[in-house]
Amino acid sequence: MSKRDYYEILDVSRDASAAELKKAFKKKAMKFHPDRNPDDPQADAKFKEAAEAYEVLNDPQKKSAYDQFGHSGVEGMGGGQGFNDVNINDIFGDIFGDVFGTRSSSRRSRRGSDLQYNLDLSLKEAVLGAQKKIKIPSHKLCSDCNGSGAASGSSPSVCSNCNGAGQVRLQQGFFSVQQTCSVCSGSGQIIKDPCKPCRGLGATKENKTLSVNIPSGVDNGDKVRLTGEGEWEKGGQSGDLYVAIRIIDNPIFEREGKDLYLEAPIPFEISVIGGAIKIPTLEGSLSLKIPPQTQTGKIFRLKGKGAAVVRNSRRGDLLCRVIVETPSSLDRKQSKLLKEFTDSLSQSKNYPGTESFLKASDKFKE
Repeated sequence: MSKRDYYEILDVSRDASAAELKKAFKKKAMKFHPDRNPDDPQADAKFKEAAEAYEVLNDPQKKSAYDQFGHSGVEGMGGGQGFNDVNINDIFGDIFGDVFGTRSSSRRSRRGSDLQYNLDLSLKEAVLGAQKKIKIPSHKLCSDCNGSGAASGSSPSVCSNCNGAGQVRLQQGFFSVQQTCSVCSGSGQIIKDPCKPCRGLGATKENKTLSVNIPSGVDNGDKVRLTGEGEWEKGGQSGDLYVAIRIIDNPIFEREGKDLYLEAPIPFEISVIGGAIKIPTLEGSLSLKIPPQTQTGKIFRLKGKGAAVVRNSRRGDLLCRVIVETPSSLDRKQSKLLKEFTDSLSQSKNYPGTESFLKASDKFKE
């Protein structure tokens, strides 16, 4: 008897995406799963047929061979022959996880929880990168029991409730649900005589100092992952530690993407006749040339003196907005000289902005 077309089995088009294939198989699997059809002998065959079709079409290499040569193209590649319950369990476990208690889910190792550490950085450290030391609570393998948790001269025994599996299977209607064993908490072992130094945990607590490499360009909310530095899990894999970045407010600079902004006062006389002022940057001070007759609000751009972003080392710009500062605390001689100077100015020629404003105001009165 010839095999049915895999695309026809799953009711999908030949250009179906991976997501569409997964959705189609899930629908078929839920419909024909033997646990849902105990009195239908054909359900098991249809379920295996759908699983075989998905196993081939979900693999790019097998799918390509099937599209070119049909069923004969995937023979010997794990599709069309040699398809057994192990294949089905692996596929079904990938789709449904622990809901049906498949073999693939029971093989998953236990893992500790991920942890987070909040790290404050200066703006300079965030933009240029830094190497920081942090101290975190951690666990060290107990030297007395070598991590077993059992006292010297004894050893853990197999949990009788789960037979060492760490999980128990409960039947709920046509669903077979796997749950962590409540007796051994998923370890599969019972410690009758716990190790005293570690109290049966298998590890002792300690403070650990870690070196964190902060890449240039990080921003608020960015996280640096330290693999395996999270919560310790006995008999399993430690979780990860995420270092969350918080940038301290800077009194001078404001950051917007890759650019930095600052406001700098310039003396009245420099704004009139020109000159130079010193402005700060993340690497030190620079001299900024101010042309004559510079007004408040003028923005000067310094290329490449701004910030960066992670995975793009090219830095933005520093934008400096100048504010003309009026001289204060003048003595009598200074005030007299300034009056003589201002008396010599013509409003229409030397203050064009004021002249335009007065003309506009007069029109408004009309």
